Amino acid sequence: MDFRGRREQVLAGSALLIAAVAGGVVALGAAAVTGFGEATSTVREVIRETPPGAAVVASSERGKALTIAEIYRRTAPGVVLVTSTTRVQGSEDPFFPFELPQTQRALGSGFVIDKTGYIVTNYHVIRGAESVEVGFSNNDNLKAKIVGGDPSTDTALLKVNASSRALRPLQLGDSNAIQVGDNVLAIGNPFGLARSATSGIVSAIQRPLQAPNGMTIDHVIQTDAQINHGNSGGPLLDAQGKVIGVNSAIETGDTGSQGNVGIGFAIPINTVKDVVAQLKDKGRVEHPFLGIEARSIEPSIAQVFRLPVKKGLMVERVRPNTGAADAGLRGGTTRVLVAGESYNLGGDIIVKVDGSNVSSTEQLRELVAQKKPGDKVDLEIYRGEDKQTISVKLGRQPPTPQE
Repeated sequence: MDFRGRREQVLAGSALLIAAVAGGVVALGAAAVTGFGEATSTVREVIRETPPGAAVVASSERGKALTIAEIYRRTAPGVVLVTSTTRVQGSEDPFFPFELPQTQRALGSGFVIDKTGYIVTNYHVIRGAESVEVGFSNNDNLKAKIVGGDPSTDTALLKVNASSRALRPLQLGDSNAIQVGDNVLAIGNPFGLARSATSGIVSAIQRPLQAPNGMTIDHVIQTDAQINHGNSGGPLLDAQGKVIGVNSAIETGDTGSQGNVGIGFAIPINTVKDVVAQLKDKGRVEHPFLGIEARSIEPSIAQVFRLPVKKGLMVERVRPNTGAADAGLRGGTTRVLVAGESYNLGGDIIVKVDGSNVSSTEQLRELVAQKKPGDKVDLEIYRGEDKQTISVKLGRQPPTPQE
C-alpha cells in the first residue's frame, strides 16, 4: 500500500514540481512531461460542451445519471490543488560552514465543501506542514489554515478566506448507498496535472485500510478509477456528481512501481462527514478505545482446543491502562502454532457486545465506533466454560497505537 511514496528535499528557493499520492512527494523534471518547464507551469482545464454520443455514467436508481463531461463541468471548479510545505533540518557541508535551509513540499488534492471556505483533504497530505496553500481553477492561490486533522481516518480540514462567490462547493452523497459495479469519477492532480478526471467502477466495499497512524479505517471503497501521485485528498464522485469518498491510497502490488495497478482506495464520505463535524467544533477528533487485540475464532481452532463456542473473538492481548484492563478483561496466556498460524490462547472469548453477536474484529470496531469516550459497553464473554458479562468504560484512542 503506497501512502507516502518518495519525499524530495530541495533547497529553499529552488523550483521543483512535486506531487503526492496518498501524501507522498515525487520530483517531476522538465523532461518528464511535455509542456512542463520550471515546475511553475499550470495545466488549465478546457471545458467543452458534451458532443452527441459522449460517454455517460451508467444509470442509477438514486437519480438521473450525468455524463462524465457534465460531472466534470459541475465539480472540477470545486477541486483544489493542495501544496504543503515543511521546513526540515539541513545537512552541514564540511566545506561550507553554514547549514543550508531545506524544505519539503507535497502536492495533493482537496475539495470545497461549503461557501464559508472549508476544504477537505487527506491528513497525510498536510502532516507536519508549516504552511499550506490551495490553488483554484482560476489559478488563484490562497493560504489555507489547518483547522485540524485526524490520522485515524486520514482526514484533514482546511479553511480559506475567500468570497463565497469564488467558491464552488461539492455536494456530499451517501457512501452507505453505493454498490459494487456503480460507476464513479475521480478528479485530482495526478503528478501535478491539474484537475484530471478518470472514470471507473466501485470494485469492492467494506475494505479495511491502515491509516497513517497504524489504526484501521473500515468501510473503505475500492475502485479501479485511475488515481496516482497527487490524487490524494481529491473526491470520488458518483453518477450524480456527489462525493461518495476521498481518494487516499493505491495498491502497487509487488512490482515496485509507484503507479496505479487498478486498485485504489477512498475513505467513505459518511466517515468524513462525522470527522469534519468534530474538527469544526473542536479542531480534533476523539475516538473511543476498548484496548484489546483480538482475532476471530476459526472452526478448526474451536474444535482442536475444545473452545466453549464456535464463533466469537479470542482476546489475545489487553493493553495496560485501558478500559478493558480496568474492567479485568483477560488476554491469552499460551502461545500455540497451528498450520503455520500463531494463536495466543487462554484469554477471554467475546461473543456479544451490547447484546449484538460478534464474530469478527470488523464487527467489534464498528460497534465500539458508535460510542464516545467515556461510554460503557457490555461484553458477554466466556472465561473458560464460565459465561459472564463485563462492563467496560471506553477510553480515548491514543495518537498512535500502543506497543
